[in-house]
Amino acid sequence: MTDTNVSATVLTRLAEEFGELTPEAQKAARYVLENPRDVGVSTVREIAKAAEVKPNTVVRMARQVGFEGYEDFREPFRQAIRQGHVDFPDRARFLQEIRKSGQMGDLYADMVQAALRNIEETFAGITTEALTAAAQAIWNSRNVFTMGVGVNNANARNFTYLASTGMVQFHAIPRAGSVATDDLAWSDDRDVLIAITSAPYRSEVLDAVTVAREQGVTIIGITDSLASPIYRAADHGFVVAVDTPQFFPTSVSALALLETLLSFIIAQAGGEIVERVEAFHSRRHRLGIYHDKIPE
Repeated sequence: MTDTNVSATVLTRLAEEFGELTPEAQKAARYVLENPRDVGVSTVREIAKAAEVKPNTVVRMARQVGFEGYEDFREPFRQAIRQGHVDFPDRARFLQEIRKSGQMGDLYADMVQAALRNIEETFAGITTEALTAAAQAIWNSRNVFTMGVGVNNANARNFTYLASTGMVQFHAIPRAGSVATDDLAWSDDRDVLIAITSAPYRSEVLDAVTVAREQGVTIIGITDSLASPIYRAADHGFVVAVDTPQFFPTSVSALALLETLLSFIIAQAGGEIVERVEAFHSRRHRLGIYHDKIPE
C-alpha cells in the first residue's frame, strides 16, 4: 500500500471485515472507523481506552485485517499524517480513477467534482466575521425561525433539529397545517428569520421575508446569488454555490454552511450549550432511544 490514500484503504478493509470481528473487536473497529485521525497519533493503550476495550483486543482487530500487530496497522495512518494527506484521497487521482469505469464513471466524477467545487466556492466567499455576526444575532434572539421549501426544506429542518438538541428557541416554518406568514405573526425585532431559497425563488420564502422585515425581524438569507432578492433583503446574507450536472440545484453547500453556522452559534454560547447537548444525549441513552447494544 503505497498510494496517497493508504489509510483510507485500511479503513475500507476494516469496514468490509467488520461483521467477522468479535463483539469486543467490533467496538475497537467502530472507534477506529469513526476516529481515524486518532490512530496515527495514539498508542494501542490509548486507542483501547477510548474504545473501552482491552489493548489485546485492538491487536486482534489489526490482525483480523491482515496486519502483524497494532504498530503495523498504525503505520499507514502515520504515513498519511507525514505526507499531509490524513485520510482524504488526492482529488485529481481520485477523479481520474472513477472516470476509468466508463460513462457512469464520468457522471460520478462530474457529481463529485461539482460537490467539492461548490463547497470551495461557497466558503471562499464567506468570512469568519460574517459568520460570527450572524451567530451572535441568533444567540441573542428570542426566537429563530428557519424557512426552506422544496429542496431546501430538509436543510432547514435538519438545522432546526440539530440546534434544538441544545437550544429551545428554534422553529422550522411553515409548521404543519400553517403558512409561514402566519407563523411569523407575532415576531418582532427580538427574533431572527433564516430564509433559504435559490433560483427560481419561491414566493412563499419571499413573502415571509417581506413580512419579517416589516415587523423588524433580523433576516439571515442563504441563497445562490448576490442579485437574489433574499440576499438584498437580508441583514446577514450568504451566497452558496448550487450548480451541478443534474437538473436540480444542489443543497450540499447550503447544508455545509448551516452546519458551520451552528458551530459558530455553539462557540458563542460556550460551556452552557455543551452541557445541554450532553444532557440531551444522556437522556436519550437513558430512555433507550439510542441502540447501545452491540449484536453478538
